[in-house]
Amino acid sequence: MMSPEQISESFRQARRDARLLAAFPGTTVPASLEAAYAIQEMGIKAWPDQVGGWKVALIQPAMRDRFPAERYAGPVFAGAIWQTDGQPVGLPVIDGGYAAIEAEFALRVGTDIPAGTRFDGPEQLLPYINAVHGAIELAASPLASLSALGPGATISDFGNNSGLVIGPRLDETLFGDPEQATSSATINGELVGSGNAAKVPGGPLGALLFLVKHLNQRGRHLKAGCWISTGASTGIHPVRIGDRVQVAFGEAGCIEAVVKEAAAMR
Repeated sequence: MMSPEQISESFRQARRDARLLAAFPGTTVPASLEAAYAIQEMGIKAWPDQVGGWKVALIQPAMRDRFPAERYAGPVFAGAIWQTDGQPVGLPVIDGGYAAIEAEFALRVGTDIPAGTRFDGPEQLLPYINAVHGAIELAASPLASLSALGPGATISDFGNNSGLVIGPRLDETLFGDPEQATSSATINGELVGSGNAAKVPGGPLGALLFLVKHLNQRGRHLKAGCWISTGASTGIHPVRIGDRVQVAFGEAGCIEAVVKEAAAMR
């Protein structure tokens, strides 16, 4: 059995080396949210980059008895937030590991949300948001079975996040009518999913409200400039090295990307 520190180090080193993990480190997956987030916190503090944002995702209903929360969160590091420039963005994944893309609605925090601030409803968060963009979350890990092992595993490895691509800016009217903000995902020319901003319970602001409360419990808060990836709007779509991805957001535009093999960090 490995200690939490050793589990955290195993994931960090595998990511830095772009090296596959054959099994969950130490084989014993954390059995509680507290244990999993403790490992995630160790990873954040030891990772050689600053947190530039957060991802929010749903916990499957069947797992909520053991992991009593609707959603979970993980860090997005600043160096893995990519802006589109009209060219396909490279999405680095570890060969043989877990890899998927998600069409998301990403919020940009415009003003610090002070630690401990309480909100009665998601609409109270609007003054803190200065933009909403279409985005691709790269959900990837050195461990191919990470997602199948459940939230205890996923949370431990940075919430299964390996990057966020920021795409076209969207009209903020979607906050009042999230169904009108459409999204679709295509891989190698084949449509694999379609949806809208309402596919995430409570819409993007509902995800943000969860995150603010969650980070308060961790002694953290959201700072101006942070990006928040609010959840999969078209599903979770597995990808492999060489796949060509297009995620579209109606008339606002699209993001094009190519999945590539990750290189070891120096």
